[in-house]
Amino acid sequence: MKTFEIKTKVVFGEDALGYLTTLKDQKVFIVTDPFMVKSGMIERITSKLTTGNYEIFQDVVPDPPMELVVEGVSKVTAYRPDAVVALGGGSAIDAAKAIMNFSKKAANLMDMEFIAIPTTSGTGSEVTNFAVITDKQKGVKYPLVSSELLPQVAILEPELVRSLPSAIVADTGMDVLTHAVEAYVSTKATDFSDALAEKAVTLVFEYLLRSYQSSDDIEAKEKMHAASCLAGMAFNEASLGLNHAIAHNIGGKLHIPHGRTNAILLPYVMEYNSKMEGYNPRTYTYAAKRYAKLAKLCGIQGATTRTLVKGFISEIQRLEREMKMPSSIKECGVKEEVYLENKKEIAQGALLDACMDTNPREATLSDVLEILHQIR
Repeated sequence: MKTFEIKTKVVFGEDALGYLTTLKDQKVFIVTDPFMVKSGMIERITSKLTTGNYEIFQDVVPDPPMELVVEGVSKVTAYRPDAVVALGGGSAIDAAKAIMNFSKKAANLMDMEFIAIPTTSGTGSEVTNFAVITDKQKGVKYPLVSSELLPQVAILEPELVRSLPSAIVADTGMDVLTHAVEAYVSTKATDFSDALAEKAVTLVFEYLLRSYQSSDDIEAKEKMHAASCLAGMAFNEASLGLNHAIAHNIGGKLHIPHGRTNAILLPYVMEYNSKMEGYNPRTYTYAAKRYAKLAKLCGIQGATTRTLVKGFISEIQRLEREMKMPSSIKECGVKEEVYLENKKEIAQGALLDACMDTNPREATLSDVLEILHQIR
């Protein structure tokens, strides 16, 4: 037996932030990062909280560490809010998820509402029951997985992503694509998750480059925000795979932005999962057939499954080139000796990552090491 549920209310379109006016007369705890405060973006949120009864926790950093979560829980249990609002990218939302969940249990705040407002179009964290917290001393990222981490409300306001630097648009947009592609070839994929993933992939191919090229293209911003949310819903149901398993461990050791790492890995992981040997295979793997189907949906031409998959990978690489993204770990500024020093530990960590459980092709340590060699 399988189930499909979407528990988060998604608020989108013109004046989506207007939903916050429903929090009148309530105490609100806002989890965000210093940039949101310094840039004044926080005022778009606080201006909707007409009573002014709120507290801001602005200490979130990329790859939020356990110590940050502990500090946030202490603040929440002392303030005892009616609602927690997460404002920011994946790090802010992930930190807020952990803070909210532990605070509910520690201070018996079970009725506390949780609202997520993403300011990047990438992680889909606003509709997933995943969060990633980092042990900085060990250099390890720990995924938290629980339906209790799901926000009750996600607010998709495209104006909040309008001023994102183009490099971040590229990184986060490729994260969306990787989420959707991995969910689509996951061993847990269903007709329901497929529908979400297919739409996310086609939106990325149509609107990501436009969003990268112009901060004023609000239609592209809105569509990429939607694509991120759809991809999040897809992988929340179907999970992910080898791409994310490796990326989690590269991020923990080498501190390269997550979406950028996914983008570098994606063509090589697709090649690996496809397992197309020779120029005219008689049979194709499950993953190859699925990639070929996505290729067709994106308008890529090909007479065989092999040519469709190769064309799909080529189009992904072309998109990355047009967005001036690095194509190797070296181009991300990581010295070769540092990479080689961490390579085996990254591979070992990837094999232990929960995302490996749903990858369409089982991988060995030597398989992962080979992929890491290809992206060096």
